[in-house]
Amino acid sequence: MRILINIICVLALSILLSGCAGSKPTSTTTPQGGKYSEDLSIWRPKVEEAHTATSTNDPDERKPTVYMEPNVAVNKQLDTVLDSIDRINLNRKFIDGFTIQVYSGKREEALNAKKTLTTSLPDLESEIQFTEPIFRVKVGKYYTRMDAQKDFVSIKKYFPAAIIIPEKITVN
Repeated sequence: MRILINIICVLALSILLSGCAGSKPTSTTTPQGGKYSEDLSIWRPKVEEAHTATSTNDPDERKPTVYMEPNVAVNKQLDTVLDSIDRINLNRKFIDGFTIQVYSGKREEALNAKKTLTTSLPDLESEIQFTEPIFRVKVGKYYTRMDAQKDFVSIKKYFPAAIIIPEKITVN
C-alpha cells in the first residue's frame, strides 16, 4: 500500500514540475494532423521597475539632526535589576544540564564499561558514580540536550542502552 502511495506522489510531483517548465510556446498536434502553437507569455505578470524620485538636491546635503536628551531613560533602574541578577547568579553553584548515562548496574561491569568507553572513544571524559547500591557510568557535561546529541550518537554504537539524562552541572 505504501509503495502505491509513493508511486502516486512521485507521479503527481513530476506532473506538477513539468507544468512549471520555461516560457516556451506551447505546441501540440491537432486531431486533423496540423500543428497548433500558442505563446502564453503575454499573460504572465510583468514586474515594473520602481521609479526613483530624482531631485535637484545633492543627497549629501541633508539636514543635520539635532541631538535630543532622552527624557524617559531607564538606565539607572535597569542597572539595579541587572546587578541583582548578577548577584543571584554569583551565588549559584549548579546549573541544569545533561549528561549521557552509559551503564547502570554492578561495580565490575561498570569498570568494564568505563574501560571500553575510554578505549573506543578516548576524547570523551567518563566517570563512575556510586549511589547505593548502583554504579553508574556517565559521560560529559552538556548545557543543552542538542549539545549532548552529537556524542550520544557515537556512544550509542558501542552502548545501545545509553540514555541522555538531566543533571546538575557545577559552575566554576
